[in-house]
Amino acid sequence: MFQSLRSILKKTTDGITQIITSKTTLIPKDELEMALIESDISYDLVEMMLANLPQEVSKNELEVALWRFFRSESYYDKLSYTPPKSNPEVMLIIGVNGAGKTTTIAKLANRGKKEGKKVILGAGDTFRAAAIEQLKLWGEKLGIEVISSQIGHDPSSIAFDSIKAGLARDADQIIIDTAGRLHNQTNLKNELIKISKVCSKALDNRPFHKLLILDGTQGSSAIAQAKIFNEILDVDGIIVTKLDSTSKGGAILSMIYELKLPIAYIGTGEKEDDLLVFDEEEYINSILEAIFG
Repeated sequence: MFQSLRSILKKTTDGITQIITSKTTLIPKDELEMALIESDISYDLVEMMLANLPQEVSKNELEVALWRFFRSESYYDKLSYTPPKSNPEVMLIIGVNGAGKTTTIAKLANRGKKEGKKVILGAGDTFRAAAIEQLKLWGEKLGIEVISSQIGHDPSSIAFDSIKAGLARDADQIIIDTAGRLHNQTNLKNELIKISKVCSKALDNRPFHKLLILDGTQGSSAIAQAKIFNEILDVDGIIVTKLDSTSKGGAILSMIYELKLPIAYIGTGEKEDDLLVFDEEEYINSILEAIFG
């Protein structure tokens, strides 16, 4: 069943509503501050957001303040995700274990297939047998070819083979999984750099996208790991998973501000259709409605 972003953010907006119980045209700044912090927007960010607003804040004033975080250098420079336009579209999926990486790959593949694209998957997390098997099972279910090898095999070799197979089969989309061990391990850093270089070589230096999977239940605490991944690979966009299971939906603003990266998709469950294109307007309206009614 289709879910809107508003329904995904219900736990977040319910938390806001519990603090702001009376819906009026003007909300006291201190009450608004508590509500925004409760949604897991970082304290420093809330202070900056409200600094130039009056002691009683209107809906329009807060809306303008929120929209600032979806702009890059200027008002007209919108920070939003644009899917890769190269042919084939190659996406390297990165993130720590447990964030929902493999399931998200299946959702992206399902989305691509429904758009009429020929999709190939690469099981590049060769350090976990479960990750390889899980991706194979998704491939069987969705009718999508998975390039894989045995556990312990060189993951950059899988990335190379996946891209070459996709090129040989005229694939429109190639999605490659990667290992997700702890982000502060030097070997993981070196491995991701190697995979990225191999992808560039296989594509004759044509561009490809690096998408970072973040666990929404971690809220703002996921930003530290995201910064390290971004430093390693220059990430193109973020997919936030499990947002329906947490009241920390405000962390999206912290992610955008701290990382200067667009949110591409929101994972909304465990099924192949549970992937939502992130809509910043709906996101802001959901927060505003929780505050002002």
